[in-house]
Amino acid sequence: MTDPMARIADALERMSPPPLDAPDFGGADAFVWHVSPDRLQPVPTVNRVEMNLLVGIDRSRDTLLENTRQFARGLPANNALLWGARGMGKSSLVKAIHAEVAKDAPLKIVEVQREDLPSIGRLLRHLRAAAHRFVLFCDDLSFGHDDQHYKSLKAVLDGGIEGRPDNVVFYATSNRRHLMPRDMIENERASAISPTEATEEKVSLSDRFGLWLGFHPCTQDEYLAMIRGYCDAHGVEIDDATLRSEAIEWQATRGSRSGRVAWQYFTDLAGRRGVAL
Repeated sequence: MTDPMARIADALERMSPPPLDAPDFGGADAFVWHVSPDRLQPVPTVNRVEMNLLVGIDRSRDTLLENTRQFARGLPANNALLWGARGMGKSSLVKAIHAEVAKDAPLKIVEVQREDLPSIGRLLRHLRAAAHRFVLFCDDLSFGHDDQHYKSLKAVLDGGIEGRPDNVVFYATSNRRHLMPRDMIENERASAISPTEATEEKVSLSDRFGLWLGFHPCTQDEYLAMIRGYCDAHGVEIDDATLRSEAIEWQATRGSRSGRVAWQYFTDLAGRRGVAL
């Protein structure tokens, strides 16, 4: 029979995991945060697109690039929420800007999954003690009904006694400007005695981002320019008339037009032309 005290000790250890061993931050520029057990896993090669291939998002690119450069130099910088149309390069932009800034500064990027946000306090305590500067990145961030994960995120942005570490900035991408489903906010407003107070807590999360960068559906010309840029960068030869005809047909079959659809068409094209990516 197992000793009851041993079972209690094991349960307490699972609830409060041992301190994370300090990783070798000099060995990689990118890491992924994992829990159970807590660890920062180095990413030797980041899956990203070159910044000059991101078309139609110049204003957001310039704003986020300047904010990141300020942060990397040790100057004040804002947390950023990249929101809007799906497939328009939100996460690609974050990774591309990190690569650009990291050429001249020892900037690290740490990806955190939405479901791991309750553990974010433990990660911040570890990063606070490090000598490097970190972009904390959460892709496709959103919250549903009865989802309490957003409360954990407030401490990252500006809440809590300790506040956000000076060497950490938080970038998130989302399809939703306020990170919550519209019907969730409207239901709260319609059913509450005090509608403003009922929605304030949920909407206030997005207010904690100093930068709101909107991404909107691309035009057909921008869509074609994306594909042409990929072709030129990877040495795929195709004349403009054929590219236009095939790319427009491809978007019609998908029922949408975006940077993601442009890349998917280009992947198919490269495969048919025998070009490895």
